[in-house]
Amino acid sequence: MPKPGPAPRRPAPTAPQIEVRRVAATPAEALERADEVVDQLLDAGRSPGEILVLTVGEAHPWQQHELSFGEERYWAQLAEGGDVFYADAVPTRPARREVVVLVANGGPAARAAEAYAAALGHASVLLVVCGDAGPAAKGAAGAAPGRPVSA
Repeated sequence: MPKPGPAPRRPAPTAPQIEVRRVAATPAEALERADEVVDQLLDAGRSPGEILVLTVGEAHPWQQHELSFGEERYWAQLAEGGDVFYADAVPTRPARREVVVLVANGGPAARAAEAYAAALGHASVLLVVCGDAGPAAKGAAGAAPGRPVSA
């Protein structure tokens, strides 16, 4: 009677692939382009609670507004998950959403590259990079000015 051979090897489970899209923008334009991307995502049917916007440079005006009500209320919005959440590119608390919009609106190039790597960990489905987040982001997807971002 033949001996059974070794058990077939099962492929190792792979992490889900995150789609990366780039939107060409200068640091001065990146915030405006990010707001357009958020509008497009919402128009395409994304729920506001699925979207996280992370800024590399100066904080998004909406983040500044929400922080004016205090840190506790600001972070409670992240936990509630009912609206688009705006934070620094390296948030001090864990933040994960289906869609992350990374805004390269200033700061050192090294910080933008670090923010890109971190943003990949915050997104579960889609990462949209508005502006230049370094060589890794450039290699991930093509950039096209004015190209609609659908999800």
